[in-house]
Amino acid sequence: MTTRSNDETAAGAPECAGCGLPESRRRFLRDTFLSMAGALVAVGVNRASAFAMPLQFIEGTRHSNQTVTYPIPAADGAQIDKQNEVILVRWQNAVYAFNLSCPHQNTALRWDDGDRQFQCPKHHSRFQPDGEYVPDSGRATRNMDRFVITRAANNVVVNLDKLYQDDTDPAPWAAAVIKLA
Repeated sequence: MTTRSNDETAAGAPECAGCGLPESRRRFLRDTFLSMAGALVAVGVNRASAFAMPLQFIEGTRHSNQTVTYPIPAADGAQIDKQNEVILVRWQNAVYAFNLSCPHQNTALRWDDGDRQFQCPKHHSRFQPDGEYVPDSGRATRNMDRFVITRAANNVVVNLDKLYQDDTDPAPWAAAVIKLA
């Protein structure tokens, strides 16, 4: 199990305080997406297609005990909570919570909707929606790291203090999933 401190990013560097970056990364990403979608509409893509996106940006409700609560996703797809560095995935009647970073060198992973996979932009490692590493796809040597996840009514609760790697914690890693009926 790997534990992260509250004041460190996934890369292990301290959070930037007063560095002049946008106040809210989520707002920046939202505005960027809206600008891109608007540009697509302007060049003739219909509005429904331009704004249809299986990847969503979310922000969970953070609790003092290092847990974050999210509504259970309504459909298959990936949701990213950049602030808490969590990827929440619903896939084939299961929900997973992954660390946002690639297990190779902690680069933020991206969702490729065409291939329905995560990809590391740095060394091109690919991962299935359930976090399984696609063999020989890049420099990663293990699956995506999973957070402990539990169900609470129509929500999932992610424990940010309990992050499992499949190569050192195979049983807890495999159990870090919620099966939906």
